[in-house]
Amino acid sequence: MLELFFLQSNPASTVAKAVNDSSNYFPIGIQILFAVGFVAVMMVLTHLLGPKRPTAQKLENFESGIEIHGNARQPMAVKYFLVAILFVLFDVEVIFFYPYAVNFKELGWSGFVAVLMFVGFFLCGFYYIIKKGALTWED
Repeated sequence: MLELFFLQSNPASTVAKAVNDSSNYFPIGIQILFAVGFVAVMMVLTHLLGPKRPTAQKLENFESGIEIHGNARQPMAVKYFLVAILFVLFDVEVIFFYPYAVNFKELGWSGFVAVLMFVGFFLCGFYYIIKKGALTWED
């Protein structure tokens, strides 16, 4: 009786108790079990009922319709990796311009000076990679 009175006088505790109850997660668990079970059953059924006619042509690697020639483990030019790394580096740096563009009025002159310094460092890095020849493809 005292517990009933307490629950009626304090409705927030009933809400908190209802939200944290593990039975609320039961439908999610059932759905996950159903999804995993469905995938497992379909994989087993296709393996058991599917045709099994392996041929030399079916077992050959498929290269998007291009005839295979040579070994796939040939050395690759470092320039590709260098350009990819430089792209990621400068792409991330450009992302830092977005907060300034959104808040340029609130940042005032101190924000403008900070962005000019950032652009200066950005251009110094760009000048450095051009002088090092990182973007020239001819050897």
